[in-house]
Amino acid sequence: MTDAPLRAVLEQLGRVILGKDTQLRLCLACLLARGHLLIEDIPGVGKTTLAHALAKTLGLSFQRVQFTSDLLPADVLGVSIYDRESGKFRFQQGPIFAQLVLADEINRASPKAQSALLEAMEEHQVTLDGHTMPLPEPFFVIATQNPQDQAGTFALPESQLDRFLMRVRLGYPPPAAERELLSGVDRRDLVAALPRLLDGAGLAELQKRVHDVHVGPALLDYVQALVARSRSRPREGIGLSPRAGIGLLRAARAWALIANRDAVIPEHVQAVLAAVIEHRLSTRDGASAAGAELLEAVPIP
Repeated sequence: MTDAPLRAVLEQLGRVILGKDTQLRLCLACLLARGHLLIEDIPGVGKTTLAHALAKTLGLSFQRVQFTSDLLPADVLGVSIYDRESGKFRFQQGPIFAQLVLADEINRASPKAQSALLEAMEEHQVTLDGHTMPLPEPFFVIATQNPQDQAGTFALPESQLDRFLMRVRLGYPPPAAERELLSGVDRRDLVAALPRLLDGAGLAELQKRVHDVHVGPALLDYVQALVARSRSRPREGIGLSPRAGIGLLRAARAWALIANRDAVIPEHVQAVLAAVIEHRLSTRDGASAAGAELLEAVPIP
C-alpha cells in the first residue's frame, strides 16, 4: 500500500498522464531521491505536460527553458546588467533559479549551453563573475530530449548524462487511455486546474524519510554485485561508477517509501534498475537492455 500523501500525488498525476503508472512512480521516486530526471521520447507523448503536472501537484516554483541551437549559458543562468543610476552591476537571475526547472528538448542545444546546467545540478548553486549563489530548495531539473536519430539534436555527453539519476520513456498510451485522450478534456486545462497536494516543506520531509528506509547487508551485497557485473560485461569493460551504485540505492529507497515499506528488498532495486543505469551504459556500447542483462546474470540474495 502506498503512503497516503504519495498515493494522492500518484492518483492526481495519473488523471493527467493516462496509462503510465510505472513511469509516474519512477518519476516520483527520482524526485524523492533528490535526483534529476531525463525523459526521452518522441514529441507529443506528454513529456512537458508531466513536468507541469509535477510542479503544480508538488507546489513548486516552475520555470521552463526551451533549448535551441542558439541558446547561450547566460540565457539559463542569468546575466549581470549595468545599472546607470547606482553605477554598479546588478545580477538578473535566469530561469535556473526555480525549484523545478524544465529543460525542454535539451539535446537541441549546443554542448556549451548544455554544460550550463552541470554545476547547478550537482552543487545546487551557480557561480558567475566570481560569486556563488545558492539555488532554491528543493531543486530539481527535469530535462526532455528527442531520440538522437531525429534531425537537429546533439548527443548529451556522459558527464551530463551522469547528472541525471533516472531516464524514463513514456511511450505511446495504451488504446483505452488514448481513446480517453481523444474524447476527453485538453491536458493543458487539466494541469491548470490541478490542486496543490504538497509544498516544498512537505516534499523535503518526504525526502528525509527516504534516508530512513533500511538497507540490509544482503541488499548491499546485491547492489554491489550488480555494479561489479556491469564492469565485466563482454562487450565493454567500463561499467557503472560508485556514484551510479549510490544513486541506485537512493532510488530503491525512494521506491520502497512509495510502496510504504520501511526496508528495501531486491524487487525495489529491480524496479528502478533500468531507469538508473541504462543511460549511463548505452552511450558506450548501445546496450539499451543492460538492466535486463544484469538482472539475469546476478542471482537474487
